[in-house]
Amino acid sequence: MASSSSSHADVGSAGETAAGAAAPQPRVALAHRSGHWLVHWDPEDPGQWAAGGKTIARRNLSISVFAEFLGFAVWALWSIVVPQLNSAGFSLSVDQMFWLVSVPSLVGATLRLPYTFAVPMFGGRNWTVVSALLLLIPTLALVWVVQNPQTPFGVMLLVAALAGFGGGNFASSMANISFFYPEAEKGKALGLNAAGGNIGTAAVQFAVPLVIVTSAGLALERAGLIFVPLVLLAAWLAWTKMDNIEGTTSDLRSFARAAQDRHTWIISFIYIGTFGSFIGFSGAFPTLLKSQFPEMSLSIAFMGALVGSLSRPLGGTMADRFGGARITIVAFAAMALGTVGAILGLRTHSFALFFVSFLWLFVFTGIGNGSVYRMIPAVFRENAAGTDPGSLLRAKKAAAGCIGIAGAVGALGGFLIPRGFALSNSLTGSLQAALWVFIAAYALMAATTFSVYLSGRDREAVRI
Repeated sequence: MASSSSSHADVGSAGETAAGAAAPQPRVALAHRSGHWLVHWDPEDPGQWAAGGKTIARRNLSISVFAEFLGFAVWALWSIVVPQLNSAGFSLSVDQMFWLVSVPSLVGATLRLPYTFAVPMFGGRNWTVVSALLLLIPTLALVWVVQNPQTPFGVMLLVAALAGFGGGNFASSMANISFFYPEAEKGKALGLNAAGGNIGTAAVQFAVPLVIVTSAGLALERAGLIFVPLVLLAAWLAWTKMDNIEGTTSDLRSFARAAQDRHTWIISFIYIGTFGSFIGFSGAFPTLLKSQFPEMSLSIAFMGALVGSLSRPLGGTMADRFGGARITIVAFAAMALGTVGAILGLRTHSFALFFVSFLWLFVFTGIGNGSVYRMIPAVFRENAAGTDPGSLLRAKKAAAGCIGIAGAVGALGGFLIPRGFALSNSLTGSLQAALWVFIAAYALMAATTFSVYLSGRDREAVRI
């Protein structure tokens, strides 16, 4: 079948490898049909992979990373806009500010499951175009509301909720890229895809304080306008360079099987502590700095999300060597220690202690994210009904379903943490009570991880 686009010219007949040896022949020839649909795509076929499949996968991954990067940036956009609103003429209470910070995470978490199923339903390339263009809605809505300090709070809350579209992008992007890579390379590809998205949180917190300052004061509408050309670029790249894969289906039975397994919900609970802390603290950190240390510039707020994003691959690497459960427990212990440091920083009004403690906390949220994701396939493989190929395949599919569910549940931490700060401030006049609750939660999650996945396993625990 003829290619429908010049972008597919990288698929050719098997020739000679760089080393001079004959390249393996594809078992089934890869073909294309109109609309950038790949027919007979099989990344597990060494011949097809060598004859151009790897190039196709890398091209789709690179554009996916860019689109997901923008999704995370839009998801976190209100986290850096909210601390600036009162300086721009608004009059928001602390509780209202934390509502605006938290509601995008709630919507994003809710959208993750339907976004996962959108890829096999509409095609990965098609849905990347749609999900990218959907980001214009929250960005242009923000441009509208921030220019009028008389905007009712309910309207602002609705517009902030629209940023949740960006949170859904993670699920569809990860689902799409999983179809492009063989099992031996899937972990690395998904890790790059996830890290690229996470860094979007840091990027928006770094860029917005720079672009909104003008000689006449704050121009908050620029925080939304800067995304318009980037979103259009991502949609154009997806439309012209990405591919759909024919024959992919949403395995509802895998999700149902995962939903019935107790380990899915135990891991989801643990993931609230790691990823939920990352996204929750990322959203709240600029507001915390503005409210507790108003003398400090918000230009440094991005550093928390940045170190949390960069440390995620380290968590996976350490979990490969020492076991995901062990590294997860270490991460929770370190997160508790960092939280204690933040409390002491608040009590003494020591910005240095507060800031360094939060950076430490962010580092270990990233490490915990990587280690928990490493745990999931190991847990389901360990608890497979047998060692025959059929049982292992069912365990593998259930693990994939668990990843989707845990990703959605874990994102709820982005809502719970800012709301916890708001409640603590309302009831006690301080943020310290919320931080003590977080410490107790980390202790409970560490104890759960130990009792379920380490206790009594001895040396075998390194497998989990």
